[in-house]
Order: sequence, then structure tokens, then C-alpha cells
Amino acid sequence: MMKTHVSSLTRTAGWVLLATLGASAHAEQKLLPAQSDISFVTKQMGVPLEGRFKKFDAQVAFDPAKPESGNIAFTIDIGSATLGAPEPDAELPKATWFNTAKFPLATFQSTAIKSLGGGKFEVAGKLAIKGNVRDAVVPVSLVQSGSTTTANGVFTIKRLAFKIGENEWADTSMVADDVQIKFKLALAGVAKI
Repeated sequence: MMKTHVSSLTRTAGWVLLATLGASAHAEQKLLPAQSDISFVTKQMGVPLEGRFKKFDAQVAFDPAKPESGNIAFTIDIGSATLGAPEPDAELPKATWFNTAKFPLATFQSTAIKSLGGGKFEVAGKLAIKGNVRDAVVPVSLVQSGSTTTANGVFTIKRLAFKIGENEWADTSMVADDVQIKFKLALAGVAKI
């Protein structure tokens, strides 16, 4: 009986150690905010307007050799959105646009990651903005320099699908429905491609 108990404890300790080592390997992967950027481009009356989000975070558990087992999650502080001018910046947090009082964060949670070869990947997931959740497929290119891996990508969302710009602002002749999202995310701790 004692031998079985010791064997069981040894197995349990082994599993805990493996889980801890696995968790610490993933914990080493982290976003480097000072080297990262998330921006958006929309058109108002045909004129491009570029803005950016000043606060965001990412949780990454990703091995380029086994992308299908990876997990990527982003959170964006929607209240940090800026178009670089006081007047539109004062409008963005309002209920008509982002309604940051009720929906302070936008999130993305990956559901599948697929390698396209050559450091290119396709990340499918759920994008949630302003209480609306939609499927999204995000193309990502990875470039490594020293210990830093930079993930770059561009994708387009339909703002009206997320109820961004309601009421009179739902008129797409004033503000285009398409919003292009561009990102450059610097990450530490990603394995070699």
C-alpha cells in the first residue's frame, strides 16, 4: 500500500512539474508594448483618417513549429483610441461610437492557427467589440530579429457589424463601413521559425 501511495505521489509531482514547466515556457512569451502598435484606418467622406489604440495587451502561447496548438488573445482598451485631434477624440468614447462606459475593452480570442509557410500564418478567432462578437480571420507574418519576434498584419472589419457609428453615423456615404486594422506586435520568447 505504501509503495502505491509513494508511486502515486511521484507521478502527481511529475505531472505538476511538467505543467509548471509548460506554463513557464508559455509565460515567457510576452508582448513588448513600447515596440508594438495597433492602428485603424477609416474614410470620412472619402478622406482616409488614421487612428491608433494607445493601450492594449496580448497573451500568447505559440510555437511556430506547432501553430495548431497555439493560443492568442488580445485585449484593447477602447478608451485609448485616438484620431490625433481633440474634437473627434472626444466623440469616440460616446455611446454612438465605442460606448466605452459600457464596453471598455475589445477582445480577440483565437480558435485556430494555421501555417501558410514562410513565416506566414492565418489566425481565426472571435472578435468582440461593443458587445458584438464576430468571426475574424487575421493574416499574420512573423519576422525574427534576435530574441524579438514581430507579428505584422492587416485585416478589414465592417464597423456597422459591431454597431460602431450608430444613428446618423450609420450612413456609409459619410463614414465608410470598412475599417482597416493594422498591427505590429513585438513579442519576446517565441521559438525560432
